[in-house]
Amino acid sequence: MHYCCGWKINIRDGERHFSERICLIVLIILTCAAAIGCILLSVGQDDFHGEALDTLKYVVNQSDYTEQTLRNVTQYLLLAKTVNVAQIFLPSDVKDDIDRLNGDLTSAADNLKEKTNENSGKIRKVFNAVRSALITVAVVMLLISILGLCLSILGHQHTIHIFIISGWLLVAFTFVLYGVFVIINNAISDTCMAMGEWVDNPHAESALSNILPCVDPRTTNQTLFKSKQVTVDLVNIVNGFIDTYANSNPSNHLNSNYYNQSGPVMPRLCYPYDSQLQDLPCPADQVSMANSSTVWQNYTCSISEAGMCTSIGRLTPDMYEQLVATVNISYALEHYAPPLLNLQNCNFVRDTFKNITANHCPPLEHHLRVVNAGLAVISVGVML
Repeated sequence: MHYCCGWKINIRDGERHFSERICLIVLIILTCAAAIGCILLSVGQDDFHGEALDTLKYVVNQSDYTEQTLRNVTQYLLLAKTVNVAQIFLPSDVKDDIDRLNGDLTSAADNLKEKTNENSGKIRKVFNAVRSALITVAVVMLLISILGLCLSILGHQHTIHIFIISGWLLVAFTFVLYGVFVIINNAISDTCMAMGEWVDNPHAESALSNILPCVDPRTTNQTLFKSKQVTVDLVNIVNGFIDTYANSNPSNHLNSNYYNQSGPVMPRLCYPYDSQLQDLPCPADQVSMANSSTVWQNYTCSISEAGMCTSIGRLTPDMYEQLVATVNISYALEHYAPPLLNLQNCNFVRDTFKNITANHCPPLEHHLRVVNAGLAVISVGVML
């Protein structure tokens, strides 16, 4: 444009020519176009970067939740090994099974955390690098457009040569960046489409496993089974103590079960599962894990220095605390075991991808189109 108009545009009233006015108007329009492109690029890249990081954060949070679920089950299984109610413990074979299972759970949680952190770190670096490049292009192109307009008006020939060469190099770089973003746009669109197909036809092993890895179904199945089994064993310990100690009425003071317990018999703890480890409703004459501590507190007696009950009651304070601690572990296992169902067959991954395709993919694609439009407008404005 500058070569077409000459090396200096004279804008004084007496010497203004029609062609010079046209050139000046065109230069201003192209400069404004470049400025608008820079604005589009800045806004688009900021929105894209924010949405991309929000999507990444959502994936990481889902992974962290799954990892924490596995570690919570591990923690409460370990606590179950320490249960001691009147010298009644879990069977030794159950403790051995817990140790083996905890090894698998820890390995699964570590693998999930390692892969998620590794992949999220790589993706974050790419997004940050792209953002830095776009910000640099927007700032430099805006400066070149404004300075080029000023120098064209003032007629600094040698400086304009430098700006023309630099501008064309930056235009070439901008076109390359535009092509990169077209590729990124296609990649995101393909990934979103692949996620949608994966939701409809989930596969444990696919290219999407690099985004959010699945948990081994065998480990989750064993964990769910063992958690229910340990819960039943803990209920057996509690009810065994209630039947053998709390609700017994030994007449001989030398009996090891005697601590002067008396009064109404205390209710047993209901089993949450039947013999097939299926959910079981709680009978009316028993207490559930949710309200057992409140109900049993009414059966606590005052004790003497020798540990004997001095008031009506079936439990000493120490016995009550042991029972409540055991029930709390059982309740925790019952609470954290059901979420493991979502880990089977990668259901938690499917739910994550379904949410991404519905709520995150459309904004990402829109922001990418804005960035591409900004790059195209900048390239045309600076090139001309």
